[in-house]
Amino acid sequence: MRKPVLFVSLAVAVLLLLGVAGVLYQKLQQKSTDYAALQADEQAARERYGESINEIAAIQDSLNAIMLGDEGAQALATQLEAEKSLSRDRGDEVVARIAVIKAGLLRAKNRIRELDSQLQKSGIQVAGLEKIIRNLRTTVAEKEALIAQLTQRVEALQTQVTGLTVEVQQGQETIQTQVATIASQNTALNDARRELATVYYTIGSKKELTTDGVIVATGGLLGLGKTLKPSGLIDETRFLALNTDQETLIVIPAEKARVLSAQPPTSYELQKVDGQVELHILDPAEFRTIRRVIIMTD
Repeated sequence: MRKPVLFVSLAVAVLLLLGVAGVLYQKLQQKSTDYAALQADEQAARERYGESINEIAAIQDSLNAIMLGDEGAQALATQLEAEKSLSRDRGDEVVARIAVIKAGLLRAKNRIRELDSQLQKSGIQVAGLEKIIRNLRTTVAEKEALIAQLTQRVEALQTQVTGLTVEVQQGQETIQTQVATIASQNTALNDARRELATVYYTIGSKKELTTDGVIVATGGLLGLGKTLKPSGLIDETRFLALNTDQETLIVIPAEKARVLSAQPPTSYELQKVDGQVELHILDPAEFRTIRRVIIMTD
């Protein structure tokens, strides 16, 4: 009687153990699956973390490449100050460089925005990464502030340059006008000086000068003792011009000659040279007080 009861009890116990073992095995399998999934998630998180770190490093490098710290800003500011004596090419060069820096900062901002979005979607929340991203945003903001200041300085300098260009152009026009005026005045002065220095002379025998009406005989008695003197009637074609500032010699093709016009006797002298007479002007200013010189040959 006891043996059948014992057998039944053992059978029930075995069945219970088998049931428990089945449940534990299923749990073990589920745990294994969950563990494998957890490992995969962890690996994916590590990869995303690594990618994020690499992206942050790349963004930082791109920001570092934008030389706009104290030294970079000072160098660019120095270039801007140099624009006060500027050439247009240098001004364009500085403006182009600022445009390149702005483009670089814009790319960095977009990459930071994309990185932040990717981290939020992936669920990675690491205090260190968030702090680094905040620092990147701060760096970008600082560089943007510097660029804004430099842009204002460029605009101010360009305004100054425009004003200076207008002033220089006006100055050049004024100088050209003054030069033209001075040249005109010099020409007028030279013409006046040349006119003042010029005398007009004629040479001829008594008969020639009388016939041409250059001289007349006056006074005397019964045709005797008459004095020859300028008639005052001037035939311009009969006279030659002589600039006494440049020439002081009149060659008279005759062995004898005398001056009938009223030149001061001390202002000239007559010399016989190689069979002809030469009139040497000793004092041009005094000599040309009489502008018409009449020389009669004998």
